[in-house]
Amino acid sequence: MKAMRLEDWGLENLKQVTLSDPEPTPDEVLIRIGAVSINPRDGILMQGGYGRKGGTPPLIPLCDGAGVIAAVGTNVTNFTVGDFVIPAFSRNWLHGSPAEETYTGAHGGPLDGTMRELMPVPASAIVRAPPHMSVQEAATLPCAALTAWSAVVGQGGVKAGDKVLIQGTGAVSLFALQFAKMQGAEVILTSSSDEKLERVAHLGADHTINYRQTPEWHRVTREITNGRGLDHIVDIGGAGTLEKALSAIRISGSISLIGVLGGSDASLPLGRVVTQNIRLQGVTVGSHHMLQEMVTAMALHKTKPVLDDQTFEFGDLANALKRLTKGEHIGKIVCAF
Repeated sequence: MKAMRLEDWGLENLKQVTLSDPEPTPDEVLIRIGAVSINPRDGILMQGGYGRKGGTPPLIPLCDGAGVIAAVGTNVTNFTVGDFVIPAFSRNWLHGSPAEETYTGAHGGPLDGTMRELMPVPASAIVRAPPHMSVQEAATLPCAALTAWSAVVGQGGVKAGDKVLIQGTGAVSLFALQFAKMQGAEVILTSSSDEKLERVAHLGADHTINYRQTPEWHRVTREITNGRGLDHIVDIGGAGTLEKALSAIRISGSISLIGVLGGSDASLPLGRVVTQNIRLQGVTVGSHHMLQEMVTAMALHKTKPVLDDQTFEFGDLANALKRLTKGEHIGKIVCAF
């Protein structure tokens, strides 16, 4: 089989190689990968940014992918050849909250990931893909989509009538917008680009704010909520946005902290967090059980991921990663096999 493999840390050490076709163990299935998608995590990991938690080269990168089952182990009874499936982010995270062992089972570091034609995965760590999706669309679900689901539904508990603010138009933010609308929430979406806000208007945001044109965006959200404040915020900016998020959230509201694009070292008014009973929740991906819940909901609502206009071929992973870092895309960047 062909695979893209990181021979040493650094994108310049990403090579296409030919490896022996793997065979599934008795408890595994063998997935013929049809497409993969990339995440900021992948670029950081390839530069050695996660240290020992990222594994050791040579390493097959990426945690997102989808395909059909090419073979099943002798003990596998709940899947069959030809099933359309996606692997979970971590084969060790089946239920509940993350623990230390969660990350030792993560695909694309420290374990070999999805950027190969054939991928053996324990049957306990896959789910059936939504049947209304293409393989490219399904390939976007294991990491970014599940992180958004956890932030909005799994841990966020957003419900009908809630007023929710989501920062940015990156992949996680767009999934979060879709899931918040699925729950019946009223959603405010922020971005620095009117063009990007216009391009994602079809996803159903009720209000949009260009935070460059309106730097005091937290005051606008107070007006939208008649002074009450937001029920929930999906915060991508970290240190750059968290203080304003605390000004925008209502008493007993919650903030899901996913990204730290504006910096990781923040000086916060902790008195407000305590006296107003605000919940600040860090979010990173989710369990196999949560992935199954998300996929079931997306299938029921016929929800489709937003894909970038540009699709890359198998051997063009390096350019796909470069496009991600430029930040000019809308939606998930996909490599089709």
